[in-house]
Amino acid sequence: MTKTLPTRLKSLTLAAFAASMLAGCATSGNPKDPIEGFNRAMFAFNEGLDSAIVKPVATGYDAALPSPVRTGVTNFFGNIADVFIGVNNLLQGKVPEAFSDFGRVAINTTIGLLGVLDVASDAGLEKHEEDFGQTFGRWGVGNGAYVVLPVFGPRTARDTVGLILDLKADPVANMDPVRNRNALIVLRVVNDRANLLPADKVIEEAALDKYSYLRDAYLQRRRNLIHDGNPPREVEADAEQVERPVVAEAEVPADAAPVLVARTESPSVK
Repeated sequence: MTKTLPTRLKSLTLAAFAASMLAGCATSGNPKDPIEGFNRAMFAFNEGLDSAIVKPVATGYDAALPSPVRTGVTNFFGNIADVFIGVNNLLQGKVPEAFSDFGRVAINTTIGLLGVLDVASDAGLEKHEEDFGQTFGRWGVGNGAYVVLPVFGPRTARDTVGLILDLKADPVANMDPVRNRNALIVLRVVNDRANLLPADKVIEEAALDKYSYLRDAYLQRRRNLIHDGNPPREVEADAEQVERPVVAEAEVPADAAPVLVARTESPSVK
Protein backbone atom coordinates (compact mmCIF):
# COMPACT_ATOMS: atom_id res chain seq x y z
CA MET A 1 0.00 0.00 0.00
CA THR A 2 1.25 3.47 -0.87
CA LYS A 3 2.22 5.55 2.15
CA THR A 4 0.28 8.72 2.81
CA LEU A 5 2.11 12.06 3.01
CA PRO A 6 1.85 12.25 6.84
CA THR A 7 3.31 8.72 7.10
CA ARG A 8 6.24 9.61 4.83
CA LEU A 9 6.93 12.84 6.70
CA LYS A 10 6.74 11.05 10.03
CA SER A 11 9.21 8.38 8.83
CA LEU A 12 11.62 11.12 7.67
CA THR A 13 11.37 12.87 11.03
CA LEU A 14 11.96 9.66 12.99
CA ALA A 15 15.09 9.00 10.94
CA ALA A 16 16.42 12.50 11.64
CA PHE A 17 15.54 12.10 15.31
CA ALA A 18 17.45 8.81 15.57
CA ALA A 19 20.53 10.24 13.82
CA SER A 20 20.56 13.28 16.08
CA MET A 21 20.25 11.20 19.24
CA LEU A 22 23.07 8.88 18.18
CA ALA A 23 25.34 11.86 17.52
CA GLY A 24 24.29 13.61 20.69
CA CYS A 25 24.74 10.65 23.01
CA ALA A 26 28.29 10.27 21.75
CA THR A 27 29.07 13.82 22.83
CA SER A 28 27.44 14.42 26.20
CA GLY A 29 25.70 12.65 29.07
CA ASN A 30 22.97 15.26 29.44
CA PRO A 31 19.74 13.70 28.07
CA LYS A 32 18.07 17.09 27.73
CA ASP A 33 21.01 18.71 25.94
CA PRO A 34 23.35 15.99 24.66
CA ILE A 35 25.42 18.29 22.43
CA GLU A 36 25.67 21.20 24.87
CA GLY A 37 29.23 22.11 23.91
CA PHE A 38 28.30 22.62 20.28
CA ASN A 39 25.08 24.38 21.25
CA ARG A 40 26.83 26.88 23.51
CA ALA A 41 29.30 27.70 20.72
CA MET A 42 26.44 28.31 18.28
CA PHE A 43 24.59 30.32 20.92
CA ALA A 44 27.65 32.56 21.37
CA PHE A 45 27.91 32.99 17.59
CA ASN A 46 24.24 33.97 17.32
CA GLU A 47 24.56 36.36 20.26
CA GLY A 48 27.56 38.04 18.64
CA LEU A 49 25.77 38.37 15.30
CA ASP A 50 22.71 39.79 17.00
CA SER A 51 24.69 42.27 19.09
CA ALA A 52 26.82 43.47 16.18
CA ILE A 53 24.23 43.72 13.41
CA VAL A 54 20.64 42.63 13.97
CA LYS A 55 19.81 44.33 17.26
CA PRO A 56 21.27 47.74 16.31
CA VAL A 57 19.35 47.72 13.03
CA ALA A 58 16.15 46.63 14.80
CA THR A 59 16.61 49.36 17.40
CA GLY A 60 16.94 51.99 14.67
CA TYR A 61 13.92 50.56 12.86
CA ASP A 62 11.88 50.68 16.06
CA ALA A 63 12.87 54.29 16.68
CA ALA A 64 12.33 55.46 13.11
CA LEU A 65 8.93 53.98 12.34
CA PRO A 66 5.72 54.80 14.23
CA SER A 67 3.95 51.97 16.01
CA PRO A 68 1.04 51.69 13.50
CA VAL A 69 3.49 51.12 10.66
CA ARG A 70 5.38 48.42 12.57
CA THR A 71 2.06 46.81 13.48
CA GLY A 72 1.04 46.79 9.83
CA VAL A 73 4.29 45.07 8.86
CA THR A 74 3.79 42.44 11.58
CA ASN A 75 0.22 41.84 10.44
CA PHE A 76 1.29 41.54 6.78
CA PHE A 77 3.74 38.73 7.48
CA GLY A 78 1.34 37.15 9.98
CA ASN A 79 -1.29 36.96 7.24
CA ILE A 80 1.12 35.05 4.99
CA ALA A 81 1.92 32.68 7.86
CA ASP A 82 -1.79 32.00 8.45
CA VAL A 83 -1.96 30.03 5.18
CA PHE A 84 0.40 27.32 6.41
CA ILE A 85 -0.83 27.56 9.97
CA GLY A 86 -4.15 26.44 8.48
CA VAL A 87 -2.40 23.64 6.57
CA ASN A 88 -0.76 22.39 9.77
CA ASN A 89 -4.04 22.53 11.66
CA LEU A 90 -5.54 20.33 8.93
CA LEU A 91 -2.64 17.88 9.19
CA GLN A 92 -3.25 17.75 12.95
CA GLY A 93 -6.94 17.04 12.44
CA LYS A 94 -8.05 20.38 13.86
CA VAL A 95 -10.51 21.19 11.09
CA PRO A 96 -12.45 24.07 12.73
CA GLU A 97 -9.18 25.84 13.56
CA ALA A 98 -7.94 25.33 10.00
CA PHE A 99 -11.08 26.85 8.49
CA SER A 100 -10.71 29.74 10.93
CA ASP A 101 -7.14 30.27 9.70
CA PHE A 102 -8.20 30.23 6.06
CA GLY A 103 -11.04 32.60 6.92
CA ARG A 104 -8.50 34.95 8.49
CA VAL A 105 -6.49 34.94 5.28
CA ALA A 106 -9.55 35.65 3.14
CA ILE A 107 -10.73 38.52 5.33
CA ASN A 108 -7.36 40.11 6.03
CA THR A 109 -6.14 39.82 2.43
CA THR A 110 -9.22 41.61 1.10
CA ILE A 111 -10.78 43.88 3.71
CA GLY A 112 -7.51 44.09 5.62
CA LEU A 113 -5.52 45.41 2.65
CA LEU A 114 -3.23 42.39 2.05
CA GLY A 115 -3.08 41.69 5.77
CA VAL A 116 -1.83 45.09 6.90
CA LEU A 117 -4.97 45.39 9.03
CA ASP A 118 -5.98 42.47 11.25
CA VAL A 119 -9.71 42.73 10.61
CA ALA A 120 -10.20 39.00 11.24
CA SER A 121 -9.26 39.26 14.92
CA ASP A 122 -11.82 42.03 15.35
CA ALA A 123 -14.34 39.68 13.73
CA GLY A 124 -13.58 37.00 16.35
CA LEU A 125 -11.27 34.72 14.34
CA GLU A 126 -8.45 33.78 16.70
CA LYS A 127 -4.82 33.89 15.60
CA HIS A 128 -3.16 30.46 15.97
CA GLU A 129 0.47 29.39 15.95
CA GLU A 130 1.28 26.12 14.23
CA ASP A 131 4.21 24.77 12.22
CA PHE A 132 5.45 21.45 10.89
CA GLY A 133 7.47 20.78 14.04
CA GLN A 134 4.29 21.02 16.10
CA THR A 135 2.50 18.78 13.62
CA PHE A 136 5.16 16.10 14.02
CA GLY A 137 4.81 16.45 17.79
CA ARG A 138 1.04 15.93 17.53
CA TRP A 139 1.74 12.78 15.51
CA GLY A 140 3.74 11.45 18.46
CA VAL A 141 7.30 12.18 17.29
CA GLY A 142 9.56 12.98 20.24
CA ASN A 143 11.76 16.05 20.61
CA GLY A 144 15.07 14.38 19.90
CA ALA A 145 18.22 16.25 20.86
CA TYR A 146 18.10 19.96 21.63
CA VAL A 147 20.19 21.89 19.12
CA VAL A 148 21.09 25.53 18.53
CA LEU A 149 21.34 26.24 14.82
CA PRO A 150 23.53 29.01 13.41
CA VAL A 151 21.30 32.04 12.70
CA PHE A 152 18.02 30.16 13.28
CA GLY A 153 18.62 29.60 16.98
CA PRO A 154 17.08 26.97 19.30
CA ARG A 155 15.39 23.90 17.88
CA THR A 156 15.05 20.20 18.59
CA ALA A 157 15.85 17.40 16.14
CA ARG A 158 12.14 17.15 15.34
CA ASP A 159 11.73 20.91 14.96
CA THR A 160 14.81 21.09 12.72
CA VAL A 161 13.15 18.79 10.20
CA GLY A 162 9.99 20.85 10.61
CA LEU A 163 11.98 24.02 9.93
CA ILE A 164 13.17 22.60 6.59
CA LEU A 165 9.58 22.01 5.55
CA ASP A 166 8.52 25.42 6.88
CA LEU A 167 11.15 27.06 4.68
CA LYS A 168 10.18 24.97 1.66
CA ALA A 169 6.59 26.12 2.08
CA ASP A 170 7.35 29.76 2.93
CA PRO A 171 6.20 32.04 0.07
CA VAL A 172 8.55 34.83 1.15
CA ALA A 173 11.67 32.65 1.18
CA ASN A 174 10.85 31.23 -2.25
CA MET A 175 9.62 34.24 -4.20
CA ASP A 176 11.14 35.79 -7.33
CA PRO A 177 12.88 38.03 -8.23
CA VAL A 178 15.65 37.44 -5.74
CA ARG A 179 16.06 41.12 -4.84
CA ASN A 180 12.42 41.32 -3.74
CA ARG A 181 12.74 38.12 -1.76
CA ASN A 182 15.85 39.36 0.02
CA ALA A 183 14.26 42.72 0.81
CA LEU A 184 11.19 41.05 2.34
CA ILE A 185 13.30 38.60 4.35
CA VAL A 186 15.41 41.43 5.77
CA LEU A 187 12.29 43.42 6.60
CA ARG A 188 10.75 40.43 8.38
CA VAL A 189 13.90 39.72 10.35
CA VAL A 190 14.29 43.32 11.47
CA ASN A 191 10.60 43.67 12.32
CA ASP A 192 10.58 40.40 14.30
CA ARG A 193 13.69 41.44 16.21
CA ALA A 194 12.20 44.86 16.95
CA ASN A 195 9.13 43.13 18.42
CA LEU A 196 11.44 41.23 20.78
CA LEU A 197 13.36 44.27 22.05
CA PRO A 198 11.20 44.69 25.18
CA ALA A 199 12.12 41.17 26.28
CA ASP A 200 15.88 41.82 26.26
CA LYS A 201 16.05 43.63 29.58
CA VAL A 202 13.83 41.07 31.30
CA ILE A 203 16.04 38.21 30.13
CA GLU A 204 19.27 39.92 31.12
CA GLU A 205 17.95 40.67 34.63
CA ALA A 206 16.36 37.27 35.21
CA ALA A 207 18.89 34.83 33.77
CA LEU A 208 22.03 33.79 35.66
CA ASP A 209 22.92 31.61 32.65
CA LYS A 210 21.24 33.02 29.56
CA TYR A 211 21.90 29.91 27.49
CA SER A 212 20.18 27.48 29.86
CA TYR A 213 17.43 29.99 30.61
CA LEU A 214 16.46 30.30 26.94
CA ARG A 215 16.89 26.57 26.32
CA ASP A 216 14.43 25.69 29.09
CA ALA A 217 12.02 28.43 27.99
CA TYR A 218 12.10 27.11 24.42
CA LEU A 219 11.46 23.50 25.43
CA GLN A 220 8.60 24.45 27.76
CA ARG A 221 7.00 26.69 25.16
CA ARG A 222 7.18 24.04 22.44
CA ARG A 223 5.64 21.47 24.80
CA ASN A 224 2.75 23.80 25.52
CA LEU A 225 2.25 24.70 21.85
CA ILE A 226 2.12 21.05 20.76
CA HIS A 227 -0.56 20.30 23.35
CA ASP A 228 -2.41 23.60 22.89
CA GLY A 229 -1.55 24.72 26.41
CA ASN A 230 -2.70 21.46 28.05
CA PRO A 231 0.23 19.02 28.14
CA PRO A 232 -0.62 15.52 29.42
CA ARG A 233 0.17 14.59 33.00
CA GLU A 234 3.34 12.65 32.23
CA VAL A 235 4.71 15.56 30.20
CA GLU A 236 3.96 17.92 33.06
CA ALA A 237 5.82 15.57 35.39
CA ASP A 238 8.84 15.73 33.11
CA ALA A 239 8.58 19.50 33.09
CA GLU A 240 9.06 19.58 36.84
CA GLN A 241 12.60 18.31 36.29
CA VAL A 242 13.40 21.23 33.98
CA GLU A 243 14.67 24.42 35.56
CA ARG A 244 11.81 26.86 35.04
CA PRO A 245 12.39 30.43 33.88
CA VAL A 246 12.07 33.06 36.57
CA VAL A 247 9.42 35.02 34.67
CA ALA A 248 6.27 33.86 32.92
CA GLU A 249 6.52 32.40 29.44
CA ALA A 250 4.30 35.12 28.00
CA GLU A 251 6.72 37.80 29.20
CA VAL A 252 9.76 36.40 27.42
CA PRO A 253 9.29 34.80 23.99
CA ALA A 254 11.33 31.61 23.81
CA ASP A 255 12.71 32.67 20.44
CA ALA A 256 14.09 35.94 21.78
CA ALA A 257 17.70 34.89 21.21
CA PRO A 258 17.93 33.64 17.61
CA VAL A 259 18.58 35.95 14.68
CA LEU A 260 15.69 34.43 12.68
CA VAL A 261 16.89 35.09 9.14
CA ALA A 262 14.03 33.20 7.49
CA ARG A 263 11.39 32.96 10.17
CA THR A 264 8.10 31.65 8.80
CA GLU A 265 5.76 32.80 11.54
CA SER A 266 4.89 36.21 12.87
CA PRO A 267 2.34 37.18 15.48
CA SER A 268 -0.58 39.19 14.22
CA VAL A 269 -1.15 42.40 16.13
CA LYS A 270 -4.27 44.49 15.86
